[in-house]
Amino acid sequence: MSIPHQEAPATAQAMPATTQAVRRGLYTAEQKKRRDTTPWTLVQGILAPVQFLVFLVSLALVLWYLATGDGLVLATASIVIKTLCLYAIMVTGSIWEKVVFGRYLFADAFFWEDVVSILVLALHTAYLAALFSGWLSATDQMLLALAAYAAYVVNAGQFLIKLRAARLQSAPVLAEA
Repeated sequence: MSIPHQEAPATAQAMPATTQAVRRGLYTAEQKKRRDTTPWTLVQGILAPVQFLVFLVSLALVLWYLATGDGLVLATASIVIKTLCLYAIMVTGSIWEKVVFGRYLFADAFFWEDVVSILVLALHTAYLAALFSGWLSATDQMLLALAAYAAYVVNAGQFLIKLRAARLQSAPVLAEA
C-alpha cells in the first residue's frame, strides 16, 4: 500500500510562519538592517561571552563545592552573579528582539530559543528563591544551580546555531566554476 504524495504548498503564505522563517533565512532585509544598526546587537555581543565566562567560573566553583564541601560562599556568590548576568541578557535581548522583530519575545525566528530561555530563567530564579528562603540545603541548591546551568548550555547551543545560520545567510554566494 502506498501513501499518496502531497505536493508542497505553492506559496509561502500556505506554510506556517516558522517554516517561512526557516526557508527565507532568519532575517528579512529590513530586519537585518535593524539588527545591524541597533546598539542592542552590540550589547548582546558583549553580554553573551561575559555571561559564558561567568558561567564557566561558577560551574567550576559549584563542582568544587560539591566535590570537597569547601567554597560554599564563593560558589553561592558566583551563582548569584551568573543569575544577574542572565537577567541582564534576557532584558536587553527582549529589547533587541522588539527592535528587530517587533516583539519582545517569541518572534518566529527565535521562538524555541525564547522558550528554553524562559526555562533557564525559571531555574535560575528558583535557585535565588531557594537561597533566600532557605528552602533547600546548600547541596540541593547547588544541584538546582547545575540543573539551571544544564538548561543554559542547551540554550547557549541554540543561540550559537542561530548565530551560524545568520552568518551563513549574510555570506556572499560564490559562483560555481
